[in-house]
Amino acid sequence: MHERRVPMRMCAGCGEMKPKKELVRVVKSPEQEIFLDLTGRKPGRGAYVCKNTDCLKAARKARRFEKAFSCKIPDEVFDRMEEEISRNE
Repeated sequence: MHERRVPMRMCAGCGEMKPKKELVRVVKSPEQEIFLDLTGRKPGRGAYVCKNTDCLKAARKARRFEKAFSCKIPDEVFDRMEEEISRNE
């Protein structure tokens, strides 16, 4: 029997490669909105981060999402993402 390949993604915070299911997707939608995609299926450009606030803070400090999405991200967006992640930890 053939073994299924597990999709791997890199965390924007710690830089570790992890299975896609262990990470949260951050999306820049076609309408230029940035938000967490807990389902992993929303349309738009995606970047991934671990399901903990430490990795989100590290990605924010290094401006990794701003580089991935080629735009400035307001602090309110990061605060909202941090709140959502801490609720789901």
